[in-house]
Amino acid sequence: MTSPPSPPVPLPIRLRPTAEDEFRELFEQNFRELLGYALRRCGSADDAADVVADTMLVAWRRFDEVPADGTARLWLYGVARRVLANHRRGVQRRDRLGERLRVELEDVVPDHADGVEANAVLIAALDGLSETDRELLMLTTWESLDPQEVAVVLDVPARVVRTRLHRARGRLRKRLGDAFADHGHVRDDRALRPAQEER
Repeated sequence: MTSPPSPPVPLPIRLRPTAEDEFRELFEQNFRELLGYALRRCGSADDAADVVADTMLVAWRRFDEVPADGTARLWLYGVARRVLANHRRGVQRRDRLGERLRVELEDVVPDHADGVEANAVLIAALDGLSETDRELLMLTTWESLDPQEVAVVLDVPARVVRTRLHRARGRLRKRLGDAFADHGHVRDDRALRPAQEER
């Protein structure tokens, strides 16, 4: 008894490549050339990578416009050229904005670098005073309290505060000496005296 013939082996069906497959092939064939194109025109590798990524994004969105006659690479160069121009305009806008912000910040935020050394001298002089003198000066200058308010804090008469404060300022001036003049600063004793003290 003969065995029945085996069923025919189905021939493999060659599926038409999908758009995704075609795009992947386009990317793999042109990536290195595109990256070289961008690297020679950008200021950094990161910028070049961004240009290539944006170029391929345009190619994906307009995939039906990619020529099939062997000039796809040239078409991609044209896209990359426009992407690069947009990138440069964006960098210029960002740089102009950064410069404008820098100028505005200079006008609004004072540069404290010059005051660092002067502050160190002043703090050292304060540290050399007695605790009573130091507290009086700090309450009137840093806390902006007038002598009557300091009198309440210290629980002493206001006239005592005024006398002690006058003497404390004298001792501080003596400790500072010519420190501020040596550093190009003009010493202004009024800076140690808040305006409301005269009230």
